[in-house]
Amino acid sequence: MGKIRIVSDSTCDLSEELIKEYDIGIIPLCIILDDKSYFDGEEITAYQVLDWSEKNKTTPKTAATSIEKATEVLKKYQEAGDEVIFIGISEDMSTNCNVVRLAADDLDYDKVHVINSMNLSSGIGLQVLRAADMAAKGKNADEIVAAISESRVDVRASFVVNTLTFLARGGRCSAVTALLASTLKIKPRIDVTLGTMGVGKKYHGNFDKSLLKYVQEMEENLLAADPTRVFVTHSRMENRELVESIISYLKGLNHFKEVLETDAGCVISSHCGPNCLGVLYYQK
Repeated sequence: MGKIRIVSDSTCDLSEELIKEYDIGIIPLCIILDDKSYFDGEEITAYQVLDWSEKNKTTPKTAATSIEKATEVLKKYQEAGDEVIFIGISEDMSTNCNVVRLAADDLDYDKVHVINSMNLSSGIGLQVLRAADMAAKGKNADEIVAAISESRVDVRASFVVNTLTFLARGGRCSAVTALLASTLKIKPRIDVTLGTMGVGKKYHGNFDKSLLKYVQEMEENLLAADPTRVFVTHSRMENRELVESIISYLKGLNHFKEVLETDAGCVISSHCGPNCLGVLYYQK
């Protein structure tokens, strides 16, 4: 007798500990360096990507997983008789969800449900863990798919970047915008809304102070959020004390049962660069 298997892609930015604890399957996206493709998190790390990017003054290309890799992952669940719920990166940002659909079709595997998270990073991770919680409580696949699909618009995903250079290199914002932000010392807040990224509030000056202001300005919304968990997700932050202070601040709200810290994976790090941090949660 198979079970309900929750699967995501590598952009969900869940830690190895969380993946193991919740028994999450992962299908990696591809990172392309010098025309060679690597599977995110399996064959290359985010730190290696950032080192390469800094050395070459360019941003790696990213791509959906291969049909072969998606088939390989799904096949083992098919053979076990499992029913799969796959929650993937926004379809406005990647074709990864469709690759998984094609792999399921090729396998004639009719117990695969694909959900477009309409999000990225731990904005996906929140949905994955909620789905895993529901599965653990005995909910069936249809109930889980309906609940996750309905509530995906309630995920609040945002982050502050130290520089727009990486987003500009990857075509996510214009070079002119990036240059202006650098010249004016603007630290923009990036918000994910209905599957796409857009620039929200713009902070001026010191990055550390901008980050603290970003978090503190969310207090009212955080206190009204779903209390199950909140994520602090970041890419190679140079100031560890700042990360600790943000985590302490969130714990000090005495609202969330879990304050989870995760590192951004290769795909997110490729587009955002180092020194990027976000706070992500479900609104009630």
